[in-house]
Amino acid sequence: MGAPKRIRKKYETPSKMWDSARIQREHELKAKYGLKNLRELWILSSELRRIKQNARTVLSGKVSEQTGKDIVARLSRYGIVKSDATPDDLLVVGVEALLERRLQTVVLRKGLAKTGAQARQLIAHGLISINGRRVTSPGHLVLASEETAIAYYKPFTIQRETVQVAVAAQAAAPAAAEQAQTPAEGAAESKEA
Repeated sequence: MGAPKRIRKKYETPSKMWDSARIQREHELKAKYGLKNLRELWILSSELRRIKQNARTVLSGKVSEQTGKDIVARLSRYGIVKSDATPDDLLVVGVEALLERRLQTVVLRKGLAKTGAQARQLIAHGLISINGRRVTSPGHLVLASEETAIAYYKPFTIQRETVQVAVAAQAAAPAAAEQAQTPAEGAAESKEA
């Protein structure tokens, strides 16, 4: 049976829920990055809050300088900050920097999908891989070294909708002309008989 595990929330909700400026800003980010709901944004905001809190602890001198270097090294592996950044630079990082490192956004920026929603769908359906390993989580944070290794899991091409419509219209035009001639010819033959 195994030991029961208490699943905890990975995010904190905003302290003032009905702040119109915050709500508008969050909805703009949700639309820009193709997020499913605001919870995904709150998860990254909570992670950023933890990073900044750890940076402030390092700057206050309560923990060693090595802890600050470790935090900077971790964020530089993700490409959020430069490798020569200081803990003081971490206080300026915004949530957009984390949103840019999500797999969904990287797939869209690489041109593997046309829209954020399509990128999310491709990832959720298992059609995107990193180093040949299928990843099905759109919120997966991509390392800077893995960015070049993102590809389709199987050979897959996205057809443009305009091409499909044009091809369908060309195929339908001769068929419609034949159908228009066929009933008229049939009526003419029935009158002669």
